[in-house]
Amino acid sequence: MSTPEVRDMSCVVVCGDDAEALRATVGSVLGQTLAGTEAVLVTTGADETAASLAAGDPQRIRLVHAGTGSHGDLLRDLGLAAARGRYVMVAAPGERLERHACRNLLEAALRTDADLVAGRWEKGPGRYKDLYARSRVTEGLADAPELVTSDALAAGFCVRRAALGTLSDTGEALFGVRAALAARRIALVPNLIVTGRAPAAPVRDLPRAARAQRATVELLRHDDILRAAREKTFLTDHVVPCVRAFLPLGPDGRREAAATLAESLRGLVSPEALRTLPPVERVGVRLLADGDADGVRAAAYALARPGTVVSPLVRTGDGRVRWSAEHAGDDAFDVTELGHQYGQFTDLRLLNQVTHCLREGAVLAVGGRVVVPLGLLDHGPVLAARLDLTVRGGGARPYSVPVGDVRLDDGGIVWRAEVPLTGALRPRGIGDRVWDPRLVLTVDGVPVTTELLADKATVPAGATALPARPRLTRLTADTWQPYVTAGHHLAVCLLPRRRPARAAHALLHYVTHFRPARELKPVLRALGKKREALHSKRVKTRVYRRILTRLPVSRGLVVFESHMGKSYGDSPRAVHEELLARGARPRCVWSYATSPAGFPAGARLVRRWSWRYLWALARAEWWVDNQGFPHALDKPRHTTYLQTWHGSAYKRMGFDEPRHATQNAPQRDALARAVGRFDHFMVRSEHDVNTLARAYRIPEEKLLRAGYPRNDRLVAARARDEREGRFPRPAPATELGIPDHRTVVLYAPTFRGLPKDGRTVELPLDVREFAERFGDTHVLLVRAHYMEAASLPVTPPGTVIDVSGHHDVSELLVLADVLITDYSSIMFDYALLDRPLVHFAPDLDAYAAERGAYFDLRARAAGPVAETQEELLRTLDGLKEADGEWQAARRAFAAEFGTYDDGGAARAAADLILGVKEPRA
Repeated sequence: MSTPEVRDMSCVVVCGDDAEALRATVGSVLGQTLAGTEAVLVTTGADETAASLAAGDPQRIRLVHAGTGSHGDLLRDLGLAAARGRYVMVAAPGERLERHACRNLLEAALRTDADLVAGRWEKGPGRYKDLYARSRVTEGLADAPELVTSDALAAGFCVRRAALGTLSDTGEALFGVRAALAARRIALVPNLIVTGRAPAAPVRDLPRAARAQRATVELLRHDDILRAAREKTFLTDHVVPCVRAFLPLGPDGRREAAATLAESLRGLVSPEALRTLPPVERVGVRLLADGDADGVRAAAYALARPGTVVSPLVRTGDGRVRWSAEHAGDDAFDVTELGHQYGQFTDLRLLNQVTHCLREGAVLAVGGRVVVPLGLLDHGPVLAARLDLTVRGGGARPYSVPVGDVRLDDGGIVWRAEVPLTGALRPRGIGDRVWDPRLVLTVDGVPVTTELLADKATVPAGATALPARPRLTRLTADTWQPYVTAGHHLAVCLLPRRRPARAAHALLHYVTHFRPARELKPVLRALGKKREALHSKRVKTRVYRRILTRLPVSRGLVVFESHMGKSYGDSPRAVHEELLARGARPRCVWSYATSPAGFPAGARLVRRWSWRYLWALARAEWWVDNQGFPHALDKPRHTTYLQTWHGSAYKRMGFDEPRHATQNAPQRDALARAVGRFDHFMVRSEHDVNTLARAYRIPEEKLLRAGYPRNDRLVAARARDEREGRFPRPAPATELGIPDHRTVVLYAPTFRGLPKDGRTVELPLDVREFAERFGDTHVLLVRAHYMEAASLPVTPPGTVIDVSGHHDVSELLVLADVLITDYSSIMFDYALLDRPLVHFAPDLDAYAAERGAYFDLRARAAGPVAETQEELLRTLDGLKEADGEWQAARRAFAAEFGTYDDGGAARAAADLILGVKEPRA
């Protein structure tokens, strides 16, 4: 009797109804570069596709026949039992193994002696990018709990076949979770293993996910930490997407889905897991568990349109805000932190649900109901309304229809309008086909605009269409058709329904698609690409270097730039204002990155990387900036470059940065060329000389020991404080609405990574907790780094103000009574004011280890260093009493790091530009 051949890897596939998907999966198994790979196909009956595949390659494809009543998990286990590979894996029909997947998994298994090896199963970064960021081995789950607390092992892993016998029988618990818990050693690899997984269908998939969750939680019952994490992940990965998926469902579909899913979720939504969710997600999950179909849809709309009030909020006796009166006693429906209670009715974004939309004679009758939260209109205001229809994309004036019936009714606003589309609205017929209606409510004379949320069932196509009369005749279109957009809002479009209009459209389609037109389109696209290429940075750089830099100098032309064009501020602004204050008349050009808002009206403005920008740089007599003009642009021979820089260094900079050790020679040369353009480099202390100047290899003769021009304002403010006191506050206090009796705290953390292109970051400081604790006496100004953007939660008015868009941080420093920062260079500037400074740096040690630091901040700080939120809040609570202990350290800090900041830096820079005298050495 012969012994079955042992394979390296067995891939078990439970066959389904999709023959093409099965062929794709089996083909990917047979196409593996690891020769010893087999496919085990499990069927529940006669499967012609599986049989033909097995007949085509009987040595590598095996069939396992199961009973007709077997379910998916039993079928999978039967396949695993029949597998002959040293390692086994499971794939669903349609999933495809990457060509080297089995080889990569097996090599990692043999190299590490792991019982389980897992890699990525989705393209791109994905949800598990950190888990599979690098190759590593873990003994148990301590270093990779995500393997069982999430669906990271839904695919893309293999298990040692000899270890299958140790897997406990846990019903429908995820096979990957069972394998991870049983594995003695686990290897993780960054390779992509599986592609082609079926797209998620949250409503369809939730019942099965709930069954697996129930069994998995039972499996984790002895580990409270893993179980709690698994319960939270189940809500965020499965239930919350299901809530979001309710928005496009019709009324009947919603009710059926809610009833089915509520039963599936019974016992799986724990109060502890609910508390970890944001308010709207928490409410949506709870409503789904309760089977409230319409409530889930409202929550789904609030998730799709953050900030929208979708329910009649109520305030309870303890001052908290609940979702509705029905849920006033349930903490799961507490939505206080959304902050809706702080806004006026006219400031809120309100849900406006269309309740009917039907053709009535020659008009379209539309009605709806607007949510009124917190009894804000109980005083009986004067109500009026109109319906505005605007062309999508603009280009035409809105068409307004007065709303004849608008009234308060049972805690909401009910309205009804008759829109004479046929008789009154005369579009052109071309370029204005889609119109979006919005209801404009007027409450005591103050307008508030709402979008119209609609169900497809409420807008039946056959009962809403009306004749249209375009100005360009009915050959362009002849029918007004209301419909529901992909965003679930009501819209009206022009369509060609009658024969003449359809014929005209068919003719137009032919003219634009027959052969000559088809041949012309690629030519036009090619011309468009060439036009785009003429405006590319590569072409602009070439033209700048070869042509523009040869142009003669324009005497007196000074080009200013601050933070790569992102602001009108910092030292370049101080130098510019000094030149103007002297009555000098240099021709000043300022660059801006995206918007010219906030830049000086009297200066010529050019957009960064525009042709006008390049022309100005090529002809300028002086360049003045604080960060660096584009590295690719060479400095003309006739130009002098004054680099004012943007801050003293705590973290390692330039060639001292650890990352530069791993860069290649061209990258290092590019930095050296960019820095080599500097003719003068401003420093504020010998610390700058020993760190920045040395790190960027700037020679002694280029150093301008004059301080930072931006700090002249701080030096003057300290002198004014000592002479006149702190009041009245500077102008920004009035602009921001800050009363004199409030303590102003500026929170300005540093930049922690590479540019994020405007993406929001999570601040280390919980500003909501700050507002709750100090809101009555303090105002927190939040200044995100100019290369990042922060999203702030809603807090009581006047307690937290986002000042990230303020152009000049020096004005904010003068305004602040206290500065909270981490290790940002702003600490060196603020110390000049001799005001309290607190370092809040939870990641200080990790940051210093990763980026490197020039000194020990804890040993030389100008104020207390807090590493936790509670420690920071305690420090602020006792800051007034404890500040005296830090005064000597703060003054020593300012003296060491601001030696040359004496208030004359802008004057020294202006002297240099105007050639008045030799600048200070």
